[in-house]
Amino acid sequence: MTTKTSYISKSVENLKPSGIRKFFDLAANMEGVISLGVGEPDFITSWTVREAAILSLEQGFTSYTANAGLLELREKVSSYMKNGYGVEYDPKSEIIVTVGASQALDISMRAIIDPGDEVVVVEPGFVSYVPLVQLAGGTPVTVETKAENGFKLTAGELEEAITSRTKAVLLCSPNNPTGTVLERENLEEVAEVIRRHDLVVLSDEIYSELAYDRGHVSIASLEEMRGRTIVINGFSKGFAMTGWRLGFICAPVEIAAPLLKIHQYAMMCASTPAQYAAIEALDKGMEEVLEMKRSYRHRRHYFVDSLNEMGLACHLPGGAFYAFPSIAKTGFSSEEFAEKLLMEEKVAVVPGNVFGKGGEGHIRCSYASSMEQLQEAVKRMKRFVENHSR
Repeated sequence: MTTKTSYISKSVENLKPSGIRKFFDLAANMEGVISLGVGEPDFITSWTVREAAILSLEQGFTSYTANAGLLELREKVSSYMKNGYGVEYDPKSEIIVTVGASQALDISMRAIIDPGDEVVVVEPGFVSYVPLVQLAGGTPVTVETKAENGFKLTAGELEEAITSRTKAVLLCSPNNPTGTVLERENLEEVAEVIRRHDLVVLSDEIYSELAYDRGHVSIASLEEMRGRTIVINGFSKGFAMTGWRLGFICAPVEIAAPLLKIHQYAMMCASTPAQYAAIEALDKGMEEVLEMKRSYRHRRHYFVDSLNEMGLACHLPGGAFYAFPSIAKTGFSSEEFAEKLLMEEKVAVVPGNVFGKGGEGHIRCSYASSMEQLQEAVKRMKRFVENHSR
């Protein structure tokens, strides 16, 4: 009797585990650690939103919803996109409620990619982008943005990455891990390249509510871009609802319909109580969002100024809640810096190389922590840098 050497697909076997989880696991087993690694708000979901979910349970709303989600929620999302970002979507045919933005990314990749298709992925970028392209059968082509340009993608950098096999471009603004925001002028230049090459855009806008200075611009709102853009957003970051696992996709009907087919088979529908919570969040939760944004803006200035003062050069992030400083002063690699900082000073950060080659020489620090924790973290990091500066 013969046996197979492995029952696991090659594409899965070749996937690397998340580099973020490695440092979370190390920190979890240590006492007195200040974590600047976690990618979620330090606020809890507002009480009125939680109460809406509780009420839905008390009223017995525990059945499946429509595959695309509750129509009332899709109508709220439609108004949210129109009023906030100037893009209109039909709630009946162009909006899908998903299990977080992560599922939205997954089904979007699978819907548009055929074997051999190339997807341009901007780096530093979220750790799941490249693996999701690969799992969908595509080939990721990475573009490394530069610190001296604030990690902003330029039209020239995008142009150089495009080949005859390019199918799509994956953008994230505000960006994880750099906090970089692509403002209207940047997006106009990038959009011109995308239109000229007739490409699809996957636009991850999960941090859209956390754009601090000039506000968020959706690439779908630009001329002739709505019809070729899949907008991916959700409630995790801006509404402090990470554990609710609720996202949404907005796309023209000819793209949304195939996406819905995958969603139907893979997930059926998102959690019913979470959808009722999201209705309340969009209806009455914006004041809490603005308060959270004000708090992050204050912490951003304190933390980034502190990093620069200790010699870890850092651009001022335009959004999200991450700083992405250079650690060149120490001579350590990203992983060496993160490991030594954790062991010596009990501060957890994420090494920049897990976000792509362009992230090497940097670390990601989340300032979604209390001011007291940030102040103590700064004290420890300053001591570490002084002890290890070349």
